[in-house]
Amino acid sequence: MRLALYEPDIPQNCGTLLRLAACLGLAVDIIEPCGFLWDDRRLRRAGMDYLGLVEVRRHPSWPAFRESLGGRLVLLTTLAERSYTAFRFLDSDSLLLGRESAGVPREVHGAANAHLKIPMRSGLRSINVALAAAMVLGEALRQTDGFPA
Repeated sequence: MRLALYEPDIPQNCGTLLRLAACLGLAVDIIEPCGFLWDDRRLRRAGMDYLGLVEVRRHPSWPAFRESLGGRLVLLTTLAERSYTAFRFLDSDSLLLGRESAGVPREVHGAANAHLKIPMRSGLRSINVALAAAMVLGEALRQTDGFPA
């Protein structure tokens, strides 16, 4: 299982997600351009000393990422109808998270094999991207017995 970040724009969230991936033993795909410099001190502060413990693949564009994709692309989006709790994950899935400011474009939506949401109270927009990833990855790893031993 992999975590993919589409053009992340907040370095603290990206650092937090990299730390999460390091702790869970997941690789991360970064689809550029990022909305910050990769060596941003806020990225390093959020990721702490975990950044060197995670496999990161940086892709210069969406098409470059698509070429490298091995399994299903599972998009986490507020526009989905299906809850992540009603989905059957595979250990070869890549969980894709969109930009904090804009999500993903229509082309990316169309390329996803599945679109999942986190059920929430009506009238609220979204959960922080790092928290959303933690929730969904927890379920995905539980289903696939993918937690580190």
